Amino acid sequence: MDNDLLIYCEDQVRRFDHDRYLCALFASEAERARLMALFAFNVEIARVRELVSEPVIGQMRLQWWRDAIGEFAAGRTREHPVAKALANALAERPVSGDLFERLLNGREFDLSDAPPETLSALERYAEETSAALFEAAISLVGVGDAHSRDAAHHVGVAWALTGLLRAVPFHAQRRRIYLPQDLLGRAGVTTAELVEGKAGRRLAAVVQTIAERARDHLRTARTHRGAVARAAVPVLLPARLADRHLRRLERVGFDPFSPQLQRPLAGGGVGLAVAAATKRY
Repeated sequence: MDNDLLIYCEDQVRRFDHDRYLCALFASEAERARLMALFAFNVEIARVRELVSEPVIGQMRLQWWRDAIGEFAAGRTREHPVAKALANALAERPVSGDLFERLLNGREFDLSDAPPETLSALERYAEETSAALFEAAISLVGVGDAHSRDAAHHVGVAWALTGLLRAVPFHAQRRRIYLPQDLLGRAGVTTAELVEGKAGRRLAAVVQTIAERARDHLRTARTHRGAVARAAVPVLLPARLADRHLRRLERVGFDPFSPQLQRPLAGGGVGLAVAAATKRY
């Protein structure tokens, strides 16, 4: 891959997806370059909602990427550094187009202000926007066995659920809700209370339910621990960070608005290095 393209992609991932950036550093040089291209693409589509003023403009941006990826097969690459880097990565290691379609379709949900109706609906969103990304990353590092792919799927769902819990204050400021309506309703949490950060223990019960579901997915992913390919481990390392975020959330009583959650994790790099060396994702 052209060095300028790699530098651009690495910078985007480091700035906007730093946890995944750290994990990718444990991949081989060639695999890391391909992963950075994929993760930079994910940054592009994940930020669409934050960058547009109207849903129709967001739809146009997502369609631009859908068309750009479709053109790769014909040998055409658009003048965009991430598109060029991704085209190079896919030329070296093809990835199912269905995974990219799932990613783009999943991001269309972000353009709506309607929250998911149920926890199952939230998990489906996590599967589209995160599990599909982890599965594509597994392909890009040359791994195709069923154990690694299933582990990637479940780590992807867990990572998305954990990230959405961490992002509750960010989304609340923008009057966006990703917590399931059925759980909020049973807990008696109104939209106004959530947006204003005044739901207290009732919100904590909702957050705890989702956190436990994330842990369920991590446990399922780890049933494959002895069978996954070593090359898959850097892709699966976010599981270790998810553990730490979930433990910290538990320590503050599952209050997503706790100021303690705004502090960066300490010593993450050392822990990831040990995990990478021992295949303990």
